[in-house]
Amino acid sequence: MGHIILRLDRVMVERKISLNQLAEQVGVTNVNLSKLKNNRVSAIRFSTLAALCQTLHCQPGDILEYQEDE
Repeated sequence: MGHIILRLDRVMVERKISLNQLAEQVGVTNVNLSKLKNNRVSAIRFSTLAALCQTLHCQPGDILEYQEDE
């Protein structure tokens, strides 16, 4: 079975937005956003994903990636 990888860090670099700016605009704490950015979570709320997509002007597929296990 594969797993999901969060590519939030890549999207943030492409959009030139800092962790602090994004956290403030999305309405999550810096700590929680940092965990998302560094792929240290096992789940994400759809409401958080929607807020990220709205703020970053992207689609969920830009942030989430499925990777097969080897």
